[in-house]
Amino acid sequence: MSLTTIDAKTMQKAFISGANNISNNKEYINELNVFPVPDGDTGTNMSLTIMTAASEVEALQEPTIDLIAKAISGGSLRGARGNSGVILSQLFRGFCKDVKGKKSLEVEDLATGFARGVETAYKAVMKPKEGTILTVARGMSEKAGDIIDVETDIIAFLEQVIEHGEAVLSKTPDMLPVLKEAGVVDSGGQGLLEVMKGFLLALKDEPVALLDAQPQKLARGAGVLEDIPKAKGSGKDDISTADIKFGYCTEFIILLEKELTDKQVESIKEYLLSIGDSLVCVADEELVKIHVHTNHPGRAFEKGLEYGQLTRCKVDNMREEHSERVIMENEKQKAAEQEEAFKQLKAEKAASKAEPAEKYGFIAISTGDGFTELFKEIGTSYVVSGGQTMNPSTQDILDAADKVNAENVFILPNNSNIILAANQASAISKDKKIYVVPSKTIPQGIAAMLTFNDSLEPEQNLEGMTAAMKDIKSGEITYAVRDTSIDGKEIHKDDIMGLSDSGLKSVGTDVDAVLDELIESLVDEDSGLISLYYGEDINEDKAEEVQNRLSEKYEDLEVEIRSGGQPIYYYLLSVE
Repeated sequence: MSLTTIDAKTMQKAFISGANNISNNKEYINELNVFPVPDGDTGTNMSLTIMTAASEVEALQEPTIDLIAKAISGGSLRGARGNSGVILSQLFRGFCKDVKGKKSLEVEDLATGFARGVETAYKAVMKPKEGTILTVARGMSEKAGDIIDVETDIIAFLEQVIEHGEAVLSKTPDMLPVLKEAGVVDSGGQGLLEVMKGFLLALKDEPVALLDAQPQKLARGAGVLEDIPKAKGSGKDDISTADIKFGYCTEFIILLEKELTDKQVESIKEYLLSIGDSLVCVADEELVKIHVHTNHPGRAFEKGLEYGQLTRCKVDNMREEHSERVIMENEKQKAAEQEEAFKQLKAEKAASKAEPAEKYGFIAISTGDGFTELFKEIGTSYVVSGGQTMNPSTQDILDAADKVNAENVFILPNNSNIILAANQASAISKDKKIYVVPSKTIPQGIAAMLTFNDSLEPEQNLEGMTAAMKDIKSGEITYAVRDTSIDGKEIHKDDIMGLSDSGLKSVGTDVDAVLDELIESLVDEDSGLISLYYGEDINEDKAEEVQNRLSEKYEDLEVEIRSGGQPIYYYLLSVE
């Protein structure tokens, strides 16, 4: 098969195929993350980034290269999540700028587009690191440049480019020792190759279809639940649940990126009815309220994410609510709660527009009810749910900034994998000035907020808040999801790990022992305070027991505890 040009329809089909391919392989890509923590999310981030763009590309009825390029660039820019997603969006952005104005694409157009994409992506990263997605992208771009004079067939051209990309990917462990020790290649580079492979398959008339989503493990954070909660109520074992066709009552509200057309609303309804029943879908210019019974909550959430940020998400397993009476009562209660939440969100948005703007506003990204309360106590205007378990997109951050009625908005990413998305939001924000405080952990974000001085100018505050983070040593306790080796330490699945700003500090099978070893590595003669934030899997009594033990061990230090309520991480902590 030979192909010398790509027209708009072909490009549309090929891009969607590439997006589907990485989405189908996202869990495999997640497994390539160096640290075997349960929130390894490179595949998820890249998939959600490109699927936002793919939904816009697919919606084009009469595509042109320009329209497709605009949809890819804008969709991926707004939908970008995590460092890998932001870099992917920048690769697309550069490529799309280069092909603008063309009626069709030839080999030379692809090669120059690749080069422009790599150039744009490298500029977006302050300190580019080799052995990553950037290296793989650059390697493919260089190969494309080498063969444009000898290869006019696009399929043969892309086959050689992808083959070279795989060769570069295989060498990433030699460029980054941490990859070699963990026995993996770079996950971002692998994700990029999956996109390219899907694109190529479509050109061969073998487009990749999107596989069914797995409902048993939904992503937690950014308004989405991970573990489907068990309903509380008086069960009755003698009532069969076999007649419950769709087992999960799924509810959420979409904070729209832009007002939906009637056709888009009908499309949402049609899709949700294809995977469930008992649908309620109410839309206005800013919000969409969804209630549906389905066996696949994840698919419903993913559909909602195509149109904006999710909030007020809830999933109940109706098969565990054995009593029909309980089910009906709960349905009525939940419908009333959802209606009230819908009205409240509309009122909040209307009120924020009516009031005069403040000089300063603050957005923190964190997870856990305890941290949400804490950030609000210390002056944060709005908390975006996310962080370790789900990185919010650039659009999520922009939407949050839109809700903060202030001229200058400070963003606290509180996670190294969110800083690029926050920077991207700052760069494209039109209505207000956004300042990104480069906090990599929640304790750093807390320290930065406590340093803010409203008598100073924005740039002075940014400098002071950033400086305050240097006095904080952060740590976290979680568990391993696979066997690996990091920093010379052997790790086995389900081991407990103690991680600090500088990497892995302790490994063991006992949470308390690993916590003690981690804290010992962080405390020095200048330390005066240990702050411990316990997660949802640690109860208050246990936390107080740990506090007493640490207070006895470190008599000259103050030891504070507080519920963070975070999932997955038993403890987050700081030493200062």
